[in-house]
Amino acid sequence: MLNINPLLLLSFVISFLVTFFLIPWWIKVARRINLVGKDMNKYDKPTVAEMGGITVLAGFLSGVFWYIGLSTFYFKQDEFILYILATISCILIIAMIGMLDDILGWKIGLKKWQKPLLTALASIPLMVINAGKSEMILPFIGKVDLGILYPLLIIPIGITGASNAFNMLAGYNGLEAGMGIIILSVMSYVAYVNGYAWVSMLGLCMVFALVAFLIYNWYPAKIFPGDTLTYSVGALIACIAILANMEKIAVLLFIPYYLDFILPLRKGFNVEAFAKPKKDNTLELPYGNELKNVYDLTHLSIYILKKIKKKVYEKDVVLSILMFELFIAIVVLKYYNYF
Repeated sequence: MLNINPLLLLSFVISFLVTFFLIPWWIKVARRINLVGKDMNKYDKPTVAEMGGITVLAGFLSGVFWYIGLSTFYFKQDEFILYILATISCILIIAMIGMLDDILGWKIGLKKWQKPLLTALASIPLMVINAGKSEMILPFIGKVDLGILYPLLIIPIGITGASNAFNMLAGYNGLEAGMGIIILSVMSYVAYVNGYAWVSMLGLCMVFALVAFLIYNWYPAKIFPGDTLTYSVGALIACIAILANMEKIAVLLFIPYYLDFILPLRKGFNVEAFAKPKKDNTLELPYGNELKNVYDLTHLSIYILKKIKKKVYEKDVVLSILMFELFIAIVVLKYYNYF
């Protein structure tokens, strides 16, 4: 493992503090300009401040800029600055797309076919610097050098796929931030162990910003993440996978998102992930209590939990999915001998 100067660890503290102290201010601003949304999994549908991803983005960038400043002017090390700046550019582009969708609203926002096209633009910074390694091990084929196809095809597919997939499993207090914390923590650890300390720094800056956000986003949420957060976190996961050459690990960590993609196929995606809240804020399945009416991973969680306990609450659903993701993470780390 590589040793990290304690001054660089301040990046994580800065990311946490900037996000933590910006959120109360942003909640007031969002409410004043009526940038709010209904909490659909509560019986009385309270309004909650939207687009909280802006605060997370501010915290993430503050921590990363501290790292860049120290590396450049204090440690005189700028070997990876180009890759870090390309990653920042990618995150900012995709965050702007998320902001656009948040501002327009989920009812009149970007169409489903527009989102992949626009998010693909965010991959351009990593494409032009030819990030990552073109050699990949493909199932049933073995090691293949994709050459120019890697930056022109794999990078945009990875960033577009990860950002849009991470945006699918959402809508429950603490779910998006919690999933981001687990996935990015695992990937940051693997990057650090494999000698990519600078990549680990990128992931952990976002992790600490997400921890600060989760304090306000946990049940009952005072702020929602919005697409500004989900697109940014998804894109960062893809960037880390590319920069630290851990595409296989990223693919495995996204298993819950594959399930969330597959389940609604039976109904043509014309379903909502929200549950049906009762007066005591317990949740019921929106389309009936039979397994055939399960069209989302959150629905599947409610269905399974109701077999175990009589009353299922929103935080039960979130915790069950987070535990599922944590289990996957442990299996992945064990399989690749990281502990």
